[in-house]
Amino acid sequence: MRIMGLDYGSKTVGVAISDSLHLTAQGIEIIRRSSENKLRQTLARIEALIEEYEVRTIVLGFPKNMNNTIGERAEKSLAFQEMLKRRTGLPVIMWDERLTTVEANRTLIESKVRREDRKKYVDKLAAVYILQGYLECEGMKNGKN
Repeated sequence: MRIMGLDYGSKTVGVAISDSLHLTAQGIEIIRRSSENKLRQTLARIEALIEEYEVRTIVLGFPKNMNNTIGERAEKSLAFQEMLKRRTGLPVIMWDERLTTVEANRTLIESKVRREDRKKYVDKLAAVYILQGYLECEGMKNGKN
């Protein structure tokens, strides 16, 4: 059984999956949609990935403001969490994702990825950072690290 990490954005969802030992996160894809409110195909794709990778838990990025308040984007993520719970029946854990996109962009810049190509990868890499942070925290709790 694996854990799925999601970076939920207005028109994309970055997806990462853990290894079976829950030690590392790997980015697998970016789900794109034409409009923020068109979620049926996005949810169907997430369900297909859950089945394919035998996911038992979802970790969803929670974009809090830097002052720890909940803004409009975080409210939309909470609504998406409820949709995921209803559709999949799986636990959906909210994970503080502050600065993950900044870190993903920094990594891509340091890797010399061209500016116009970064959008192809940034959401998937942000999902990796969200899931990896969760895995490391859980590993420390469980004495794995």
